[in-house]
Amino acid sequence: MGKLIAVLPGDGIGPEIVEQALRVLHKVEEAFETKFDYEEALIGGVAFDETGHPLPPETLSLCKRADAILFGAVGGPKWDQIQPPTLRPELGALLPLRKELGLFANLRPARLYPALAGSSALKSDLVGGGLDILVVRELIGGIYFGEPKGRTDNGTRAVDTCVYTQGEIERIARVGFEAARKRSKRLCSVDKANVLETSRLWREMVTRIGSEYPDVELTHILVDNCAMQLVRNPAQFDVIVTENLFGDILSDEASMLTGSLGMLPSASLGTGTFGLYEPIHGSAPDIAGQNKANPLATILSAAMMLRHSFAMEDAAKCVESAVEMALAKGARTADIASGGEEIVGTKVMGDIVIREMN
Repeated sequence: MGKLIAVLPGDGIGPEIVEQALRVLHKVEEAFETKFDYEEALIGGVAFDETGHPLPPETLSLCKRADAILFGAVGGPKWDQIQPPTLRPELGALLPLRKELGLFANLRPARLYPALAGSSALKSDLVGGGLDILVVRELIGGIYFGEPKGRTDNGTRAVDTCVYTQGEIERIARVGFEAARKRSKRLCSVDKANVLETSRLWREMVTRIGSEYPDVELTHILVDNCAMQLVRNPAQFDVIVTENLFGDILSDEASMLTGSLGMLPSASLGTGTFGLYEPIHGSAPDIAGQNKANPLATILSAAMMLRHSFAMEDAAKCVESAVEMALAKGARTADIASGGEEIVGTKVMGDIVIREMN
């Protein structure tokens, strides 16, 4: 038997983009003489509609048996008013899935391919040479998971609690330092240490762990300044490590440097080789089923799966090179078109990437 991939297409455009990533993985099987096993399950709004819960026990069981997860997207306006809120797709599926599986490290590479410089939100003199930033986001701590949480005083008072422990910060800091070692040996830690007690602990722990990595240059920056610097001079950054909420916001900001949310993959990892791989964009229900979605972030997420969960570096590079060649030859979905190019649909973009893998 081959490695088992749990396939969770989810809602909106999820099934369309996951389909293209699966086609790429089938091509990898052929080209690299390997075999994967695939098992699909419900998650998100479609799971709620069918089972009454966005993360059915059968889906969680599959994920725990699998070697990796290929994830599409969850949520949409149809499910925004579900009560209690913990049954909404985002709160009831993705967050608890990450927590249950211990996926504490979220790797979000934001790469601007030279061919897409015209699609970036920034001027060409800032990004014309391309960008390659890696955001390392702590994923299962902080304000998204802290307690107490909820409404009091007849709903007129809301509480969210941000909590971090030394151990949680230490383990994500090590991921950041190890990633920096494999790149340009520069790590920037983002916090709000001038205001938040959790950030003061964060800076203290990252600095302490930094003493074990004398070959890596460590800098600290406040989150508001980081947000400004990303649009002022993004090339100054290489690897960024930060907490859950800040990482969520900053990686979405970084996506606009690359031209579109549709270009950003991600890997959510724990202590072993198991991981969950997904594009960072949402379910885009307004274009679902219309063959308009950009599948490249999902295809690049599959490449990250090959690298991190299956130790198939050559296959990962093959997929990434095929994406780069497709873009260099002018393939564009609507979200990354800067004017004048022929726009292709979801399936044709998948066709082009697969052709470039030959």
